[in-house]
Amino acid sequence: MASTGQAGPAFAHLAAHPVRWRLLTTLADSDYRVRELVTLVGEPQNLVSYHLRLLRDSGLVTATRSSSDGRDSYYHLDLDRCAQALSDTGAALHPTLGAGAVPPPPATEGPHRPSVLFLCTGNSARSPIAEALLRHRAAGLADVLSAGSHPKPRLHANAVRVLREEFGIDVADQRPRHLNTVLTHRFDHVISLCDKVREVCPEFPHSPRRAHWSVPDPAAAGDTDQATYPAFRRTAHDIDTRIRYLLPILAQLQETRP
Repeated sequence: MASTGQAGPAFAHLAAHPVRWRLLTTLADSDYRVRELVTLVGEPQNLVSYHLRLLRDSGLVTATRSSSDGRDSYYHLDLDRCAQALSDTGAALHPTLGAGAVPPPPATEGPHRPSVLFLCTGNSARSPIAEALLRHRAAGLADVLSAGSHPKPRLHANAVRVLREEFGIDVADQRPRHLNTVLTHRFDHVISLCDKVREVCPEFPHSPRRAHWSVPDPAAAGDTDQATYPAFRRTAHDIDTRIRYLLPILAQLQETRP
């Protein structure tokens, strides 16, 4: 997002509007539908839709069609693009303010390890990919599980392959688990990656922080494993980006949890 002359960087102009700022901060926490954003930011739908369009035009926000209700869409904040825009905005003010970077994972082990549950329908692709990537990047500093409302008999072959080839992670022996098997566990974060499972997700004890990542099912991208593998690669890297931004939140939780 380039500077617009005397008007200043485009990101500064976009983020300065109070409605757009509320949309940015709300979407930084989770993906949402328009009607949910209307409630969360407390503005009429036509105004929310107008500002969402501006954020989409800038590339900061994207929309994906809901796999639960094809008439609806989930809006997602591109945190990598926001990080770059913030870095460019800082550099426009002073050269030393332009060094933007993804926040690092927690460096030391605290007394309490955060616990995270990832959910999708089959627990064969998106949620086990998220589980493996967070466990890998957190390096033992978080307890991570995944489950599904209707688990498949086994992990999708491309989920196993993409984790091995792109990240060096071996999950060949992992099996999908049912959501019911983890209902009594205590979690700090419960994150759904499937629009359908979000609609049937039960309440968990101890009021975990809930978030939704609207990630399309990569297995639905074709009729063969060979045809769907590019979708699995895109999905894994999308989830990995989201996890890199989740890590500092978990680190903060680790420091403040009693």
